[in-house]
Amino acid sequence: MKNRSKMYVEASGNVEKAKLYEVSEAIKLLKSLKSKKFDETVDLAIKLNIDAKKTDMNVRGSFVLPNGTGKTKRILVVTKTKASEATEADFVGAEDILEKIEKENWFEFDIIVATPEMMPALGKLGKVLGPKGLMPNPKLGTVTTNVKDAITNIKKGMVDFKNDSYGNLHVSIGKLSFTETALEENLRALVNEIVRIKPATVKGTFIKNISLSSTMSPGIKLDKSSLGL
Repeated sequence: MKNRSKMYVEASGNVEKAKLYEVSEAIKLLKSLKSKKFDETVDLAIKLNIDAKKTDMNVRGSFVLPNGTGKTKRILVVTKTKASEATEADFVGAEDILEKIEKENWFEFDIIVATPEMMPALGKLGKVLGPKGLMPNPKLGTVTTNVKDAITNIKKGMVDFKNDSYGNLHVSIGKLSFTETALEENLRALVNEIVRIKPATVKGTFIKNISLSSTMSPGIKLDKSSLGL
């Protein structure tokens, strides 16, 4: 059994484990459980009706939340051809900056945007970047010739999502300091996007269940019907 913090245990006493909460009710409850120590991240956990062992059933993508994430990401652009479009990035370079990563173990960035011609060189760092979740991917919009738009989307609040081996998605949708309206807009928009990209091979119910939580709180189960599911 996991050792839970006093704060978690206290919060659990306010959440009915068997109840399915309507979205706005769940958000209101979550905000009432907030810690005074720091601004907690709000996360959505979605159980999908997929076989994660089958490639054509996997769900992966990126999405710009309407109200952002409440986090600032440091952006590294790796390019030879589009450096002039990367003026809003935190760092820009080509082979020189990849060498810095490899030889100096430099990781003062949170996300990499790369142009296609740099992918062979980036691929050589796959064993370093992959485990850290930093390898750019066309499906996530981080391998692109449109560097300017990629940077804009990241700064607006783009989130990446990918199901795990059990068919679960875990995505951050904001901070507890967000208004209830902003959190609900982010939540609904993200769920709609995931439904939109439902794999054609999935039959029947796609989303099995959804729960909402913050960094220090227990999960609050959502009534799917309140999301039109």
